[in-house]
Amino acid sequence: MQIECRDLDSFVVNKLPDGSRVVVDPANETVFALNATAGAAWDACSGPTTLSKVTEHMQNSFDPGTTEELAEQAILQLHDNHLVKASQPTRRQIMGRLSAAIALPLVVSLTIADQRAYAKAAGSTTQPKLPPPPPRFLF
Repeated sequence: MQIECRDLDSFVVNKLPDGSRVVVDPANETVFALNATAGAAWDACSGPTTLSKVTEHMQNSFDPGTTEELAEQAILQLHDNHLVKASQPTRRQIMGRLSAAIALPLVVSLTIADQRAYAKAAGSTTQPKLPPPPPRFLF
C-alpha cells in the first residue's frame, strides 16, 4: 500500500499532550479529531510512505506492540476522511484481518459550523474574555 498525505500546508494541525490531534481543513470548513493511534499514523504520513514504514513509525513513536493491521486500519480511516491518499484494500479485507486491537484508531470529523453550534449549546463562548487593557499614562 502506497500512502501519501494530502497537501499538509492546507491543514491546521494542533498536537495535544495525550498524543491526539485536532486537524482543521479550512477549504471545506471541517474539523477532525484524531485519537493518539490515528495521530501517530498521521505523523507517519508526513511524506510519501508505505504501510510497513507507517507501522514502524507507529511502533517507535506510539506503541511497540502496534501491528500492521492496526496501522492499516488507521490509514483507512484517514483515507476515508480525505486526509491521506492511499492505494488500499477493501474495508471488508481489512476488517477480516483486524484482530482484537487495544487502541483502535479513531477519526471524527464535523464542520466548523457544527462545532460552533455544539459549543453554543454547551454554554461555551466563541469569543474569549480578555482582561481589560492596562492603563495608559500620558506625561
